[in-house]
Amino acid sequence: MTLILRSRADITLDAYYRVAWRGEDLRFHDDARARMAVCREAFLGLIESDQGAFIYGVTSGYGQNAHLRLSRAERKRQARRPPLAAMASFGEPLPERVARGIVLARLANFVEGHAAITPALAEAVAGLLSADQLPPVPALGNGCPGEIQALSQLLGPLAEGFELAEKDSLSLINGSPCAAALVADAVLAARRRLGLAAAVFALSVEAFQAPLDAYDPVLDGLWEDPHEAAALAELRSWLEGAAAERRAYQAPVSWRILPRILGQARRALAAAEAAAAISLRAVSDNPVYLPPDAANPRGRVLSNGGFHNAKAYPALDGLAATWADLALLCDRQATKMLDAKVSLLPDQLRDGDGYLGCLCFTAVAYAEQARHAAQRSFLPGSEGGGFGQNDVPVPTFQAWRKEAEAGRCLDANLAILAAVASQALHVTGRAAPPRLGPLLAEVRGLMPPMTGQRRPGPEAERLSAAFSDRIFGEAAA
Repeated sequence: MTLILRSRADITLDAYYRVAWRGEDLRFHDDARARMAVCREAFLGLIESDQGAFIYGVTSGYGQNAHLRLSRAERKRQARRPPLAAMASFGEPLPERVARGIVLARLANFVEGHAAITPALAEAVAGLLSADQLPPVPALGNGCPGEIQALSQLLGPLAEGFELAEKDSLSLINGSPCAAALVADAVLAARRRLGLAAAVFALSVEAFQAPLDAYDPVLDGLWEDPHEAAALAELRSWLEGAAAERRAYQAPVSWRILPRILGQARRALAAAEAAAAISLRAVSDNPVYLPPDAANPRGRVLSNGGFHNAKAYPALDGLAATWADLALLCDRQATKMLDAKVSLLPDQLRDGDGYLGCLCFTAVAYAEQARHAAQRSFLPGSEGGGFGQNDVPVPTFQAWRKEAEAGRCLDANLAILAAVASQALHVTGRAAPPRLGPLLAEVRGLMPPMTGQRRPGPEAERLSAAFSDRIFGEAAA
């Protein structure tokens, strides 16, 4: 299928999913083409009409040379240069799905004329989504105030083969489409990861025979929090048909606070969804062109800070913190389940042929790794990239990488908790509630119950990979 882009309002999370994860291509609606052409013509008229105006990167130099006013000949010579100097980052590339998402988010500046880009160049950028593979975009080494390093890597090769004119090069590499794509990518993964986590924790509730009081519907109203109410309802849904026989007294804290922690996870996801939805459709160009109106028949241009997305990295930090908290709960619940004095389950879980205790050491390590990854992102304090005007870099690439790492650690610990819960149900001869039956079958298909001595690590790794595939398997390669 092909996504038709008429306006910025069309660049939604659903559109991002279609283009970035499902690999659909895109074309501009005729209305968008006409609007871009009108704005481009008006912009060229504007810069010709006022030879003394300072328009950053158009009638002035770049970066530390912003104070230099260019002659008409100098401005055209500067415009023809592709953004090669900014292609300075290197290292492990972002996934292809994220690169596709950046291309889509880049078009928010184009589609309503705010970039004043040459329409044919805008069409060529959109056409990249039909390519078999995009230029690699380094996930590392992007320490500039905006996103010119990453965008130059992605769009620089296209610029080298194009006859660039005033503002074209800037329109390719300025703004914050990378931040929009990174937080949108994290949101799509988080929706699936959170659903998986709720199911695995419900399986743990049943395996531990935890009393169901902690998930009673009356708590929905008592707590007065919509995210916690939704978490309670989801747990109850997974536990429909649960065994009537439960522990006679309350379970440890890690089972009783599940709705609260899962509610916070939903709250963090909602914040990230809002940040992604706004960022995808927002105009972030610098300088930004305002189309003609009655007071400004040729339009006008504003220098601004749109290239710094201050919503994205806190939203990513919020998700990473959630994954770290849930990874810790996995560790605590797996450990308590394997302790017969706490769980009241048979000692076979702790000793003998069904021993899984060493998996808890692994869970500790992954929980700690997630906690380290989830440290808050601050504005970078290094002066390394602070020459000239460029005095505040953005930490979004680092925040996305940390969130992704914390999420993979949670996937590993969910696999460990699921394996321990499966073993608990096995040694007590109990079935899972009906809705959890397919999950238990998946777990046992990759990691059967322990009935003799064997290495649990490779099987837990396969289960972790299967859980990650649930989250990312549908994404573009």
